[in-house]
Amino acid sequence: MRIALLLFPAVFCSLFLSGQDNLKTEQAAAWEKLAPFFTPPNEFEDRYGTYRSPLQFYDGHSVKTPGNWKKRRNEILARWHQLMGQWPPLLEEQEMKVIDSVRRDGFTQYRVQFFWTPDEATEGYLLVPGGKEKRPAVITVYYEPETAIGMGKADQPNRDFAYQLAKRGFVTLSLGTAAASKAQTFSIYYPGIDNATVAPLSMLACAAANAWYVLSRRPEVDPARIGIMGHSFGGKWAMFASCLFEKFACAVWSDPGIVFDESRRDVNYWEPWYLGWHPRPWRKRGMITEQNPATGLYPRLVEEGYNLQELHALMAPRPFLVSGGAEDTPKRWVALNHAIKVNSLLGYKNRVAMTNRPMHSPTAASNETAYLFFEYFLKYGRTGEP
Repeated sequence: MRIALLLFPAVFCSLFLSGQDNLKTEQAAAWEKLAPFFTPPNEFEDRYGTYRSPLQFYDGHSVKTPGNWKKRRNEILARWHQLMGQWPPLLEEQEMKVIDSVRRDGFTQYRVQFFWTPDEATEGYLLVPGGKEKRPAVITVYYEPETAIGMGKADQPNRDFAYQLAKRGFVTLSLGTAAASKAQTFSIYYPGIDNATVAPLSMLACAAANAWYVLSRRPEVDPARIGIMGHSFGGKWAMFASCLFEKFACAVWSDPGIVFDESRRDVNYWEPWYLGWHPRPWRKRGMITEQNPATGLYPRLVEEGYNLQELHALMAPRPFLVSGGAEDTPKRWVALNHAIKVNSLLGYKNRVAMTNRPMHSPTAASNETAYLFFEYFLKYGRTGEP
């Protein structure tokens, strides 16, 4: 018995080291697959276009040190909140209400409710794999919460992000603007749809921040390892949420249109439910024309030279992946190069990635890379350079 007890620490140490070696092998294999997506094609490398550099204060002074960047980051964040409207106080202490639960494919699916604005509750789905350890987590956002858990429309495949990530060991929280989508108003309007004081896309980001807080309080979740992902409308939502709320550890944005582009119908930040809110009746949905102009905040942003490369820069040094399709083609690297340059100033590389597919809809291959991205930066706990 005494010999067995003396041997136990050595056996335990051996198993631990073996597990660590296996983890390092998995990390290396994951990085080998991911690495090509962190480098722009030669034709777009070191190209910055006409986008205003995030490394320049609004008064024209240059950012030359990490300390300068902290001040510049605060300036960008303050300016965009000033333009889009200040968020109401975030709800940091609330708990989820569990409505019901069901076992599915190795995890428990809970239907949950919480307040995502001070006066509006929402329902979503929390998927929790088995086990007692604290896990990484991902919030998924879309028009409604059923699609991401694999219970959406049959004609919209490869959007079951929460379900697939839960099967890979992540806690996932699937959210969506179901009632607003049914009413064709899509977004969140605060304090009301006819007197909104916050741009709806920014208010979606605020709701995601409140979701982060309520998810981070779950005993199954490691608060330091929570990401966010969305496609199209959800991609815009995930992008603004992760850029404006720095507690998200990383993010995947699936073909949202990562910069303003009025030549693309689906890069439609001018719509009232994004950055073009104005009192109803609303403009007719679609492209900007003389007969159907953009109103609200959006045309002011364009006229004053703002674009979304400033928001991308707020991610640094947190990693993000653009899962690009028809709206986010390789030429978007010209905008992403600005975020790469900010990361370089801060001493980081391999923090900005993009995949590309021909069509807008996600594919099995593009999703596989997105899930691997989350595994590398959340599940394996990567916080520095590969």
